[in-house]
Amino acid sequence: MDRLDAMTTLLAVVDAGSFSAASRKLRVPVTTVSRRVAELEIHLRTQLLQRTTRKLSLTDAGVPYVLACRQILEDIGDAERTASGEYQSPRGELTITAPSMLGRLHLVPILAEFMKQYADIRLTCRFSDRVLDMQEEHVDVAVRIGDLTDSRLRARRVGTIHRLVAATPEYLSRCGNPQTLEQLDEHDCVAFHGFDPAGRWLFPHGAEVLAVPIRSRVVFDTIDAVIEAGLAGLGLIRVFCYHIQSALRSGRLQEVLPDFVPPGLPVHVVHNGDGLVPLKVRAFVDFCAPRLEAALER
Repeated sequence: MDRLDAMTTLLAVVDAGSFSAASRKLRVPVTTVSRRVAELEIHLRTQLLQRTTRKLSLTDAGVPYVLACRQILEDIGDAERTASGEYQSPRGELTITAPSMLGRLHLVPILAEFMKQYADIRLTCRFSDRVLDMQEEHVDVAVRIGDLTDSRLRARRVGTIHRLVAATPEYLSRCGNPQTLEQLDEHDCVAFHGFDPAGRWLFPHGAEVLAVPIRSRVVFDTIDAVIEAGLAGLGLIRVFCYHIQSALRSGRLQEVLPDFVPPGLPVHVVHNGDGLVPLKVRAFVDFCAPRLEAALER
């Protein structure tokens, strides 16, 4: 039995909540996951997991053992990174995550510059509108929009973004430019399945939130499609400012209802705050943060 493999497998089962989920995470058969845990229990001569048809839970012996396993594996990881030079020079694998559109529009050009300067770093980029758990998904650096809830992360604020309403000048010339929220239901609106409840756009009003009815003839489930529909003149769209920066600058889109823009959301570059910070992480954050801040200000 490889005890490190067995410990890693046990932690995967505990974190994922089931043998099958751990199997998918580790990309090994369920039978292998079950065998490794069973061999570990036999070696220790104690039961670590309480198995029922509904869920898994740690036994009294399993709780401190899992904590010890985490510390052991973290220490081994630190030792390996030190030995490989990760703490002496920026090198190795670096996994980055960011919201899809923000990553595509603003992060890719920064990554291209970064890779030219740091030839010993290999990047894995995961652009997704799903917020990835940095520990479980093995992410080194993340760009996050909104207030941060994980106090374990070190954060560097790089800007503020707003949601705004926009349309093409042709549409506004043809259908009029709304001046109040009540006039929204007189206009064709392009809806996005993800931001607001169906048939409503949410706007803050003092301490309350107004759910303003809209008339949407088309609903999309990707923000790219919403933007393209807006540029095609199908109606009003409501997106983040960075989604349409270039279209606003060129005049292809025009902001609508500027007096009703909600408070901005912060944008941070974050990374794990525990222990030593590998130079590859520090190098990327120091390189990326000022450039991303400048891009969001344009």
